Amino acid sequence: MATRRRSAGNPKAPFLKQTDIFVSGEEGYHTYRIPAVVVSDRRTILAFCEGRKHSRSDRGDIDVVLRRSLDNGETWQPMQVIADDGANTMGNPSPVVDRSTGTVWLIFCRNNDQVYVMKSADDGVTWSNPLEVTKDVKKGDWGWYATGPCHGVQLRSGRLVIPCDHRLKHSDDLRDRSLSMYSHVIYSDDHGSSWRLGGTVGPYMNECTIVQTCNGSLYLNMRNYTPKGAGWHVRAYAWSRDDGVTWSGVKFDDTLIEPVCQASVARFTDKDNHDRNRVLFSNPASQVKGLMKRAKMTVRLSYDECRSWNVSKLLHPGPSAYSDLAVAPDMTICCLYERGEKIPYEKVTFANFNIEWLTDGADHLNLRQGKKAGE
Repeated sequence: MATRRRSAGNPKAPFLKQTDIFVSGEEGYHTYRIPAVVVSDRRTILAFCEGRKHSRSDRGDIDVVLRRSLDNGETWQPMQVIADDGANTMGNPSPVVDRSTGTVWLIFCRNNDQVYVMKSADDGVTWSNPLEVTKDVKKGDWGWYATGPCHGVQLRSGRLVIPCDHRLKHSDDLRDRSLSMYSHVIYSDDHGSSWRLGGTVGPYMNECTIVQTCNGSLYLNMRNYTPKGAGWHVRAYAWSRDDGVTWSGVKFDDTLIEPVCQASVARFTDKDNHDRNRVLFSNPASQVKGLMKRAKMTVRLSYDECRSWNVSKLLHPGPSAYSDLAVAPDMTICCLYERGEKIPYEKVTFANFNIEWLTDGADHLNLRQGKKAGE
């Protein structure tokens, strides 16, 4: 579906535009998976994902690839391969923009074991050599490790925070391997020069996504492997009052149904700069477990800082899986997600839509006097 775009200054007409920017089987890769997206200070949209050379497998020859848009997602620059280590797995991209320096940081993993960071000072045109930070962010009794996969956040304090997850070593010996699964965060207080380990949440928790609420608290929303009973096939969440150093106990959100998959949360607006608080959430909102059963990519909207999800809209009814959210320079909403017609992993699509489309015309974006779209 696509309808004519209107500017942020005249946001009456709902629109949705979807562009397939990574198509499996093209440009030398069997499959593209694991999307992440950020918008730079210079208004460039950076769309990352994994390029899997020979199969859909999570292991093997996997590179981190990137495409850039300079015009709110209307057109895209050619694909760049930015992390390639031969037959090794370079994956789980988690980008974050330091708004005080303009630097784009990318945190990712090698073979789901080692953690690396790299940076770009020119909106993703060139990148520094990867620097390993594993010893600073991984405990000795941890085995499998994943950064993201989705964007990180910068807090009001300037701290950069990356959502991550891990499994304890020797998890194969457990009768229930999900007992070894935990979410955690890592952070930097010196503009990416060094990274430290934050708080951990679990067990039964996995890939996670984070947003800072208007009172300063952090909301961590998690992929959930809790056994049948309370919390079965819904998203889990926890709160931090100390910028991610410690976390509350786990709670469950019955509205956010899931087939056990990754999801994304992101701030859209806050009442200091716009008319009201709005937070976005995306995931495949089905409850049929299985890698090929994931479907119904859904975007939701909260007006009360993640405590309830007042609006939901189906973005793609068919097979769909991982996603990430961002806000374009023109204050439209971006969702980079996996989708297909037969399986969820046929393409990675960039969806761009406005608040009128998401709310069926019930909500309109009003900037505070003196503000312009994208400020």
